[in-house]
Amino acid sequence: MEFDFTALPEQDRYRLLSNFVAPRPIALVTTLSADGGANAAPMSFFNVFSQDPPILILGIQTRPDGTVKDTVANIDASGSFCVNMVDMALAEAMTVCGISYEPDVDEIATAGLNMTPATQINGGWIAESPCAMECKVAETIRYERRVIILGEVVQMHVRDTCLDAAGRYVNPETYQPIARLHADNYITSDRQFELKAPAQPPVGIKRKTPS
Repeated sequence: MEFDFTALPEQDRYRLLSNFVAPRPIALVTTLSADGGANAAPMSFFNVFSQDPPILILGIQTRPDGTVKDTVANIDASGSFCVNMVDMALAEAMTVCGISYEPDVDEIATAGLNMTPATQINGGWIAESPCAMECKVAETIRYERRVIILGEVVQMHVRDTCLDAAGRYVNPETYQPIARLHADNYITSDRQFELKAPAQPPVGIKRKTPS
């Protein structure tokens, strides 16, 4: 099948992209409002894009009426945010943080989570998260229905048991983040395998010379 994205309705573009670009890691993003209130929101339009500089990217859709969500408003005001990675132990609490409560509701407390003060930014990170990354805004790209935020990682908090003895690589037995597939379907990383380049590469096939 072929799909012309220049002619497809928005919801069809979303359905196809989110179904095929998967699994996508979950960022439980914590921010601080102008009046000092902490906010947490999960998002799967998220990934790491660079190590030098260390850049994470968030894609945050606007509300149906076109206004920005609290996460974007808070990031605009503070210039920073924290990405908390989500594992199975945090999965249910993550869904609670995604509920659209009234502004006076503390969704972090409602989800039974606890905040730890950040080191290099205003706000904090979720103590129950296996890995949290404090970010300062590097760039913001604004579209009519979505805001793309590039955040430079300035501090990373990692649970000791999530790393190997040398503290260099992830321990797959203890760090098993969840990722979103499509709709309400998620997957864990508990089935891992190594895939190395062949020791003896196949003989290269020469490109055909255009006639």
